[in-house]
Amino acid sequence: MVEHVLDLSARYIDSGHADKPPNRVSHELSELADDVALVEAFSHVVAVRTDDGLVAFDSSGPGSGSRVLESLRQWNKDPIHTLVYTHGHIDHVGGSGAVAEEARDQGRSLPQVIGHANLPLRIDRYRATDGYNKVINARQFGGLPVSTLEGASGGRPFVPEGTLDVTLEFEQTMTLEIGGAEFEFHHAKGETDDHTWTWIPRYKMISAGDQFIWNFPNCGNPQKVQRYPMEWASSLREMMDTEVELFVPAHGLPISGHDRIVSCLEAVASTLEQLVQDVVSAMNTGATLDDIVSSVSVDPNILELPYLRPLYDEPEFVIRNIWRLYGGWWDGKPSRLKPATDVDLAKVIAEMAGGAAVLAERALDLTAVGEFRVACHLIDMASDTAPDSTEIHEIRASIYMERRAAESSLMAKGIFESAANESRQSAGHSVESRRRALSLEG
Repeated sequence: MVEHVLDLSARYIDSGHADKPPNRVSHELSELADDVALVEAFSHVVAVRTDDGLVAFDSSGPGSGSRVLESLRQWNKDPIHTLVYTHGHIDHVGGSGAVAEEARDQGRSLPQVIGHANLPLRIDRYRATDGYNKVINARQFGGLPVSTLEGASGGRPFVPEGTLDVTLEFEQTMTLEIGGAEFEFHHAKGETDDHTWTWIPRYKMISAGDQFIWNFPNCGNPQKVQRYPMEWASSLREMMDTEVELFVPAHGLPISGHDRIVSCLEAVASTLEQLVQDVVSAMNTGATLDDIVSSVSVDPNILELPYLRPLYDEPEFVIRNIWRLYGGWWDGKPSRLKPATDVDLAKVIAEMAGGAAVLAERALDLTAVGEFRVACHLIDMASDTAPDSTEIHEIRASIYMERRAAESSLMAKGIFESAANESRQSAGHSVESRRRALSLEG
């Protein structure tokens, strides 16, 4: 017998152990309450049935929008009256073209689209940085290096054609009655500056978007714009103040039961708050970023919770993001205020060491004993000094794949695998692309 999603999440949370990944991409629909359904996808879609039609939260990504709709239509065939974007990452808005296509095919009006006022600005930024976003998303998921992409600014646009624009914006809060049901929309900062979480009193339900993702909060992504840990925590505490009994994130499992929900939100909020406090306290003593990264950490027991494991983002990256938020881009080391180019520095070090091959050999020795951080510095210097050396690139590829295997977070794994692919290609090897969807977030 298949375990219902709410029973599964209760078991994971109550036991403190998840025997399978809680983030599932099945495109299967589960009914969470009368007139409330969830389709689990790369980014979920939540649907609420009202007298005026369906209110859908997010549309999933461009590769899954149609499949989500197919599952949804097996449950209910009412028109989608309102589409709510929890935020502007492409895996949440990119499937809206399928919603629009269905409406046009059936001769229906397009749904009204609700989003925070910052969301259209985000989409504008994505269009202005189309090539850059393709590059960093390829790298984030271990994909091929820039030179093998379909031209960084070519191919399909990062924001899919046909993506529906927001038609109803709000700033802080907004309450609407739709088909006899009340929806309270709340702005929040966190992973983005355009986030919306929604309280639906009839079902004592919260649609949380990515403010809770069944992973350590994605608040430090090394390639993305500023994130906001204290505002993130504050939004979770606002959710805790409701009478919530059903909590539905856009990634991972829905959660039922007020006490269970509040315990999860408290753990995430307090973890973020403590991390900010520790980083800022160190900054106030004059510590450099290097000092802080080496001294501030999160209790390992917290990272064992099934909804706080660092499998996507990780505390070290969040620490660096907190520094950027409170202290700017300079890390406090004088030589890195206006540094030498990587190649110029590498050439001097290689000359002192006796050549690029010596650096590469030493990098291999360090890798063998698990000293990946220093090893990667040395092998990068070696390849910068001898960019045409097949042997050095083969060593570099092997080192970065070993480092990838030792990492827990997808962010680190993806970037290190991308570096390995870069060297494989430079060494003349055929690189099998492991490109995933290039639109997890922006």
